[in-house]
Amino acid sequence: MKSLYIRLVRAVGALLRALGVLGLLQRRAPHSRAATWLASLFAIHDVDGLGRLDVPWWTFDSADQVAAWLRDHPGARVFEWGSGASTLWLADRAGSVHSVEHHAGWAQVLAPRLPANVELRVVEAASSAHPVVPSAKPGHAGLDFAAYVGAIDEVPGDFDLVVIDGRAREACLARAVERLAPGGVIVFDNVDRRRYVEAIETVGDRLSVTMTRGLTPALPYPTRTALLRLTAT
Repeated sequence: MKSLYIRLVRAVGALLRALGVLGLLQRRAPHSRAATWLASLFAIHDVDGLGRLDVPWWTFDSADQVAAWLRDHPGARVFEWGSGASTLWLADRAGSVHSVEHHAGWAQVLAPRLPANVELRVVEAASSAHPVVPSAKPGHAGLDFAAYVGAIDEVPGDFDLVVIDGRAREACLARAVERLAPGGVIVFDNVDRRRYVEAIETVGDRLSVTMTRGLTPALPYPTRTALLRLTAT
């Protein structure tokens, strides 16, 4: 169903491009949130299209808050589980971005588009009958994401911003909290899923949580992105 939707959207996008409608939306996008969202619907799974619109694949509200936070924290160090449009967006606003990706094919697509302040690592899941760190995502049974989650430990120092938008997100959150600088922020995407809300509740006494819900680039329905802030000490 998902692949059918993407094919349909791309076919409609091609027609709108031929009619000049898509070009008009793209020109309006820098000045209009509505135009940005409409244009992004035809850039689903298109890193170049979302890159031109300069949007991460989180709720618009969360992106606005993170952009403001990064303006107040020049040179911020970022770690990201799950690469894509957000990697390009963050690279324009942060001092450095360390991104880990579980899908080698996707990393090959993205890597030539990344600027010098981004380090992208591929850490694929290992086959295992008894995964240490499993993923609840359908189709990922028998895969161990322990090395993927642990990739953050290969980079020294604390991080000002950590983005959780890949696999095994519950385990990523537990590790992120330990590596977050005082006053830092964690972006936890797609928290409509109950297991993610439960994971956030387990660390809620250590962080303040802001749930954002609303329009999201490339999606025709609202979603939720959580922003978790570690209180400065």
